[in-house]
Amino acid sequence: MKAMPRVVGVRFRKVGKIYSFDAEFLAIRPGEGVIVETARGIEYGEAVVGPREVPETEVVAPLRKILRRATDKDLEQLAENRRRQEEAFRLCHTKIQQHGLEMDLVDAELTFDQSRAVFYFTAENRVDFRELVRDLAASLKTRVELRQIGVRDEAKLLGGIGPCGRELCCTTWLTDFEPVSIKMAKEQQLALNPSKISGLCGRLMCCLRYESLQALAPPAAVLDVGTAVTTPDGEGRVLAHDPGRGAVSVCLAGGEVRQYSVRDVDEKTVEEVGPVRE
Repeated sequence: MKAMPRVVGVRFRKVGKIYSFDAEFLAIRPGEGVIVETARGIEYGEAVVGPREVPETEVVAPLRKILRRATDKDLEQLAENRRRQEEAFRLCHTKIQQHGLEMDLVDAELTFDQSRAVFYFTAENRVDFRELVRDLAASLKTRVELRQIGVRDEAKLLGGIGPCGRELCCTTWLTDFEPVSIKMAKEQQLALNPSKISGLCGRLMCCLRYESLQALAPPAAVLDVGTAVTTPDGEGRVLAHDPGRGAVSVCLAGGEVRQYSVRDVDEKTVEEVGPVRE
């Protein structure tokens, strides 16, 4: 029987995605620096998930190998690359102004082997940066790539403090952006004021998703306001939701309002009760 691949999870940015690499017989521990081969070239990364065997069906091809643990010389090279990245950023910023391009430079990075320089930027419209790429390639003596990113990715790269007073979730622990909708704010009975429910990026705050009823309760327990329900105290209608507690406020048939856990309330399937009293 063929042995299952032995993989290690590697991350290239502080809160970036985790990619699997073939560890073979290397005893890599989480927190160790490793040198790997990627589609972009040789890169330095940090092991964040220790070696584990996974079925072939769960491996995303091609499964590239970890070349070696990072040595002291590799760490010196990494420090030199970061210094060059700062120089490349300043150079690119100057070239953008010289070419009169309407784009905002966000970040620059070099692959570990310095075979490629990647620049990230935002722009309201499409930008013809072909001349800029040729100019940068001639100055840096390496392959140049420009990538236009969205405002959420910009916030993730730059960081900042959110309305809650804490560092942005996307720069501290959130590896992927999940869809966030205005419905999630309505479920939590929040004021639909853009300045109150938008993050630094100008989009709906990611944390709206955390307290969404859809996340806190199973689909069967999510009841719309006005739904006829059966409670431990009788029949009534849903008046409001309390996502933080996973509860609903119900107006009973006699007019009394009580709060129940969503697990203790069932949608009524027989005739509806009388009108709700405010």
